[in-house]
Amino acid sequence: MSNRRSFLAVAMVCGLISISSHRLHAQSASSNAQAQPSTAQDEPDPLKRERSDKEKFAADRLRRQELKGAYKTWLDQDVAYIISDEERKAFKNLSNDEERDAFIETFWLRRNPNPDSPENEFREEHYRRIAYANEHFAAGKPGWKTDRGHIYIAFGKPDSIDSHPSGGAYQRPIDEGGGSTSTFPFEVWHYRYLEGIGDNIDIEFVDTCQCGDYHFTIDRGEKDALLRVPGMGLTQWESMGMAKKADRFHGGPETLGTGPLASSQQSKEFDRLELAAKLFAPPPVKFKDLESAMTSHSILNGPPFPFDVRTDFVKVTDSMVLVPITLQLRNRDITFETKNGVSRGVVNILGKVTTITHRVVQTFEDTVEVEQPAELLEKSLDRKSIYWKALPLLPGSYRLDIAIKDVHNPDHVGVFGRSLEVPKFYDEKLATSSLILADQMAVVDSHSIGGTGNCVIGNTKICPRVGQTPTTPVSFTRNQQLNFWMQVYNLQINDATKSNNAKVTYQIVDTATNNVIFEKQLDSKDLGEHSDQLTVEKSLPIAGLQPGKYQVTIKVNDEISKQEIAKSAPFVVE
Repeated sequence: MSNRRSFLAVAMVCGLISISSHRLHAQSASSNAQAQPSTAQDEPDPLKRERSDKEKFAADRLRRQELKGAYKTWLDQDVAYIISDEERKAFKNLSNDEERDAFIETFWLRRNPNPDSPENEFREEHYRRIAYANEHFAAGKPGWKTDRGHIYIAFGKPDSIDSHPSGGAYQRPIDEGGGSTSTFPFEVWHYRYLEGIGDNIDIEFVDTCQCGDYHFTIDRGEKDALLRVPGMGLTQWESMGMAKKADRFHGGPETLGTGPLASSQQSKEFDRLELAAKLFAPPPVKFKDLESAMTSHSILNGPPFPFDVRTDFVKVTDSMVLVPITLQLRNRDITFETKNGVSRGVVNILGKVTTITHRVVQTFEDTVEVEQPAELLEKSLDRKSIYWKALPLLPGSYRLDIAIKDVHNPDHVGVFGRSLEVPKFYDEKLATSSLILADQMAVVDSHSIGGTGNCVIGNTKICPRVGQTPTTPVSFTRNQQLNFWMQVYNLQINDATKSNNAKVTYQIVDTATNNVIFEKQLDSKDLGEHSDQLTVEKSLPIAGLQPGKYQVTIKVNDEISKQEIAKSAPFVVE
């Protein structure tokens, strides 16, 4: 495209020179003799002529070829379910990366529910949903590509789920014809309200291949495993001889057959078709365009207020990475004020992520409060408090700047700054997230699954231990648990069995002697048989370990793709 523009620019310059030369010649001729009529005006302007169909096709093909890499992934994967047709068309018609970057920024700003906030809650929630879908709905393909992933990303967590993961015996409700049958695995998601769609929405998914791939269906009879078995799984009227099983295949969208409520169900068939169209259409943009981008903040300066920072990397999509940032502060460095028997410390936190060209891509501001009963304050001063923030970022090179201020001692200020290299997770290449070590790890309750709570990744709450530097081993005491968490990406799926086949080995090594203290091997099928993504999480007591330096190592050997990968993290037992 740049070559074409350069050619046009040269052509325009040459055209101006030609015209100017002709005018000078005409003026010179008029002083001596009558000028001859010019024919230049009769010639068509080459810049304004109508392009041929071949030239138009070539230009469109060139434009499509330019849409590749992260921009193509962003359009076809990251926002595939939320971008409107008009926005998609406009994005495809952009001619350079600068225009695309501006479009993406505006795209998220239009959807920001709080324009005055430096954070974009809509964008963060959207990528959290993608991460959750990939972790929970993968079925021989990434979770975001499944129907359940699509609905979850577009509408969020349902208000309730009627799950039948094994199928089996099923007593039909009367509105499905009554009678008993056997079903494939299926789920019904219920939403009390979906804006633009309606109240009390039930969405049914059925796994007819019994391979974990639940697909959306408007046919409530599709889950019937005996649907095409003569004389089996009869409805109430069929068992009474008042209807024939063949009546179910009347050509409508549902194969429920006739029954006491058959006429009313037939009148709702078009409603189900309309529901499907609405569910899979891009949601409308709810929020008005914004006039300005996020406000950038200046980094504070002042007396040292020490704190430690850790960054981790978790894959969300092929082009987006979740970057959890963990700040660790010592309670002894915080100024506490005591009132009504409660000692309270308050710290303001300011963070900014910028590109190498100093463009701000993420900012966050938060306040951390640490409270202790006044009589226990002295004992708590040796403890540490953490702050956790997860940011979605594109792979690439950034700078992370953080400033903190002690509210009760405004001159007590700390600053932090370093480069941040967000990795690229290449398709079909075995990869892992960061290996996170923590002294506490728990599965979040059912009301918080998929939520945005502090230290929550997927359905696990794990707050990382933080070293003084990225390479400093984290420390544990012998009365604590050693918890570790890591995700594995791009496991190969067997086309025949629709399942993975890998060995996952984790071990603890005494780095002083290089002896393996503990080792265990797991089969990937035990962690998620049909998924190309696995989560390895384990809790181990360390009371039996002598004080010293150790290392956790997790090795993954993919038997199908013949790829291997390992990740290690050092720790100290005090």
